[in-house]
Amino acid sequence: MKRRMQALYGSRFVFRERWNAVKSKLLFRYAISYILAFLIPLTALTVFVYDSAVKNLRSEIEQSKINQLNQVKLTIDDRMNELHALASRISYDEHLTPYMLDHPLYVQEAIQTLANYKANNSIVEDLLLYMHNDSLIYSYRGLADLDVVFNKEYRFENWTSEQVRRNLNEIDQPLIRAAEMVNRYSRQEPMLTYIVPIKTNDPYPYGAVVYLMKESKLTGVMDSILNDVNGSNYIFNEKGEVLTTNSRGTETPGAEWNTLAELEPGIHSMTLAGEKQSVVSVKSEENGWTYVMAMPSHQFFGRVAHVQTLIAIVFALVVVTGSLAAMMLARRQYHPVKDLMEFVGIQSGAAAKASNEWDSIRQTIREYNARIDMQQPFVRNQCLLLLLKHGRPEDKEMMRTIDGLGLGFAGGQGRYLTAILSWNEPSEGRHISEERYAVRDALSHFVVEGTGARVFGVEFSAVDQLALVIALEEQEGDEPLQERVARTIEAVRLLAVDGLQSVPHIGVGSAYADLDSLNQSFVEAATALEHRKMNGRGQVTYFEQLAGPEQAEEGSFWISRKLILKLDQSLKQGSALVAVRILSDIMDTLKKEPLSAPLLRCICFDVLNSLLRTASELGMREVFADISVLASFETLEELESRLLSLASEICAQVERNTEETRDTLIDDIVKDVDDRFSDYTLSLEHLALKYSVSTSYLSRSFKEKTGLNFSQYMWRRRVEEVIRQLETTSAPLKEIIEQVGYLDAPNFIRRFKKEMGYTPGQYRKQKASKRA
Repeated sequence: MKRRMQALYGSRFVFRERWNAVKSKLLFRYAISYILAFLIPLTALTVFVYDSAVKNLRSEIEQSKINQLNQVKLTIDDRMNELHALASRISYDEHLTPYMLDHPLYVQEAIQTLANYKANNSIVEDLLLYMHNDSLIYSYRGLADLDVVFNKEYRFENWTSEQVRRNLNEIDQPLIRAAEMVNRYSRQEPMLTYIVPIKTNDPYPYGAVVYLMKESKLTGVMDSILNDVNGSNYIFNEKGEVLTTNSRGTETPGAEWNTLAELEPGIHSMTLAGEKQSVVSVKSEENGWTYVMAMPSHQFFGRVAHVQTLIAIVFALVVVTGSLAAMMLARRQYHPVKDLMEFVGIQSGAAAKASNEWDSIRQTIREYNARIDMQQPFVRNQCLLLLLKHGRPEDKEMMRTIDGLGLGFAGGQGRYLTAILSWNEPSEGRHISEERYAVRDALSHFVVEGTGARVFGVEFSAVDQLALVIALEEQEGDEPLQERVARTIEAVRLLAVDGLQSVPHIGVGSAYADLDSLNQSFVEAATALEHRKMNGRGQVTYFEQLAGPEQAEEGSFWISRKLILKLDQSLKQGSALVAVRILSDIMDTLKKEPLSAPLLRCICFDVLNSLLRTASELGMREVFADISVLASFETLEELESRLLSLASEICAQVERNTEETRDTLIDDIVKDVDDRFSDYTLSLEHLALKYSVSTSYLSRSFKEKTGLNFSQYMWRRRVEEVIRQLETTSAPLKEIIEQVGYLDAPNFIRRFKKEMGYTPGQYRKQKASKRA
């Protein structure tokens, strides 16, 4: 059971599990931010390039198609102008006058002349010359009857010989007939007819020139120019009638031709024959004809589609490449965060639930700050206790911490001394414990007005005692130092009396100019407290007021009682540095004094007896086994070496006893928690009051002892008890939870499931099924 609960509280495992659940979120955010950082400008640039390229290409294509159709218009206009010019030349040719045509001698020459004119134009299939009101018509082949020509040789589908005769005799302006099927020598083919009256531009023409043109030759001109067009081409006359069409692919129904003929010049998007098409229209200023080209839009803008596809492919490749680069950059940027998370996990044990790593780190740092705030009084107490026990430490980090406590002086000069408060009555009652705890809190740090004194309270191993470190800054004036010390101690006494019904005893050490001697002042304060006496100032004893050196008669010498008491107290406090310093001073003094050998030996034995007495009080029986060795010395140097060694052993024993006492106290507290964990009123503060220790000290010591802080330990003990009852009893879950001192059952169930992976009810069912 304990191994299962320890695994449950494996801090690093818990942290990594939670971290794995959220680690991708921050990496994902990094990747998204980098992708967006290049994707947004890339998209804007791509849209700009795409829009510019498509517009330019579209405009280029449209202009290209218009240019092609204009070229068709110009070419056909040129051909029609040639025919008009040819008719004009015929009308002025002296070989083709009515007289020449009627004269038997010259008619053959006229026919040859017509043959020459016909040969000069490639699109003309046949050239005919007609004189008004004549029954004959002339061609390069000779003359023939008009009815014969248009009834037998050329039989039009929609143009009768009567209509032909009327048109030839009555028109005074050029006439173009739309392409229609013509039977010629048993063959059908579409042909156009162009009739030009002669003389041209004469209001009273005397004849007409008839041009017969195959539609294929006219459309061939269009095909040679529009060779890449897969659509339909149209030519409409000035009346909107279609003259000729040429289609590749789907042909536009005739019902929609009128719409095409009415289009304004330019490019239009229309739906023809159920298909989206782009239509280009141009109009000739020469004859009013309209040239129309219609083709499917997807073909018309096919190059645009290719450009669109190319841009899309390039954009996709850049996005993929940029995304991969962004992921690599994001992973590179995420690596320090990952290292920091691993460090936090190692140090803190478990990260709180958070949306991403930064939140976890932020929350962990807040927890660290909270712990620091909670441990700060303990750290301050430990630093001051270190000064009292061992003097100024050599560790630079520790000295920076001590300097930060505010013991220094702005002017650079001052005095340090120590006082110890002691209460006669043990703090067994809850009321007395709370009062003394409040007094200790009040004395933890305060300033005495008017004396320039700063007082720092220090808890140490002695029960019902409190040490005070007093820093007295130099002040202007003639007030003696001892008076300032007395006023400071009186302020401390009054503050303690105000909070308690009993008056504490106070022992005060000597004042020193540096922190290195603060441990001596502490020993002196303990000495004064141990030999306290009533005086005019109340229950306050100053070390300086203890008995001075006793001289039996003038010229005699003995170690002062005050120094011996200080030595005894330094040994009892375990202050090896102070004890060694006192012994060294004593031995130096003995070396300088001109004493007789018997008196010197007696004084030496007096010092040795002081150490043996303290060793006896500490139960160091092994020391007395070597008493003969200690007593047999020949020189002061030999005695000094043995005394220093013995003093070190005594101080080490004091330290061991203190540690054992402290461990015993924590063991008692842990046992008390094990016995009372089901008491919902049990708290760290109540335990601190009960055992007369500070909350910060108890919290730290408890975690050092159990490996868990107080709340985690309470939760573990309660969960263990709940699991035991779930496995061994059938009591209702709510009743079990209340029995272990947890009043909020729903919260307990949620936390149990979060850490165990299943609810208490599910756990009970699993165990029941396994037993079954």
